[in-house]
Amino acid sequence: MHPRASEFERCATELGVDLEVREFPEGTKTAADAAEAIGCDVAQIASSIAMVADELVVVVTSGAHRVSEQRLADLRGVSTAEVRMADADEIKETLGWAIGGVPPFCHDTSVPVYIDEWLREFETVWAAAGTPEAVFPIAPDRIEELADATPTVVAEG
Repeated sequence: MHPRASEFERCATELGVDLEVREFPEGTKTAADAAEAIGCDVAQIASSIAMVADELVVVVTSGAHRVSEQRLADLRGVSTAEVRMADADEIKETLGWAIGGVPPFCHDTSVPVYIDEWLREFETVWAAAGTPEAVFPIAPDRIEELADATPTVVAEG
């Protein structure tokens, strides 16, 4: 197992969570890639998107949806001009993970996490486990609990 996926697995174990991390050499960098590798619907991919909206936040949304900058701005009480994708350095420095491998919890720094209510349509979703090749299955309500995430509608549409 990749050292970063092992590191995520250790972190989850410390939280009292037994996860089944699966690695796919062909990669799961995009939601579509992950869904194809896993054999699930792209909507079951729980994408952890790092955004800046007055501070770095993580938005966990369905791979079938895009984050609404307007909805995130409203949640954070900022203008849409203040909302942007976090850059690779900000993500690595704040969360401890690289783009494509950001899990919904086990971040180096505690940041606000929002989980899109669309994910509640599924019993199980798949989230990144520290690398673009590693994912794990989990119930959306468990993500909410472990990430201390705020459930909301943050997807476009």
